Amino acid sequence: MEPRRNDIDEMIVHEKMQVALEYQNEAWADGMADGIEPEIIADAAFALAMRETIRIHGEDGAEAVLEALRERLLSGEFSPTRKLQ
Repeated sequence: MEPRRNDIDEMIVHEKMQVALEYQNEAWADGMADGIEPEIIADAAFALAMRETIRIHGEDGAEAVLEALRERLLSGEFSPTRKLQ
C-alpha cells in the first residue's frame, strides 16, 4: 500500500523538525562552550522565535502559538523527566 500524500507531508515536516532541533542543539552547545549561561541562551532563543512568529503570523497568530505552547507545557511535553512511549 502506497503512503498517502498527507502521510508523506507529515513525515517531511517531522524530518525537518528533527534537523532543525539538531541545528538548535549545535547552537546551544556553541553558546555554552563560549561561556554563555543557559538562561541567556534560552531567553535569546525565545525572543528570536517570537519575533519570527510575529513576522510570519502577526501578533494574533503569535498569541495562538503561545497558547498552544502553554497547553503543551502543562501536559508535560517539555519536561526533562517525561518518558516517551
